[in-house]
Amino acid sequence: MKNIPINLSGHVAKIVDEPTIKMREADDGTMEAATGFDGTAQFVVSVFLKPLPREAGKPAGKGEEIKFTLPADPGEGFTEDTRVEFIDPTVSAFSFKSKDGREVSGISFKAAGLKPAAGSSFLSAA
Repeated sequence: MKNIPINLSGHVAKIVDEPTIKMREADDGTMEAATGFDGTAQFVVSVFLKPLPREAGKPAGKGEEIKFTLPADPGEGFTEDTRVEFIDPTVSAFSFKSKDGREVSGISFKAAGLKPAAGSSFLSAA
């Protein structure tokens, strides 16, 4: 299943690693920029994503660091510790056989873009 829309409205995201060009290992073992189907470079951003508190006075749940792939450079202003929201976030399942014959599977996250989050404070337990 690919590009399943996800609702992150109950979560807050803070940039851990600023957006950079996504890299992948080429067949000859060198690193090269990952590109989309149209040939444009893709970007990746790491965020710490955690749920908002559900009830007054109760702490938010634990969060997790997640990498999102973006189809283009999100522009200036997306630095470490910046709170962001994702534009059209999706999740995809993948499974493939690696070069050494191992089965590899997991999920990947993508978004059409980033925007600054409303407000500027991040939850204290982050």
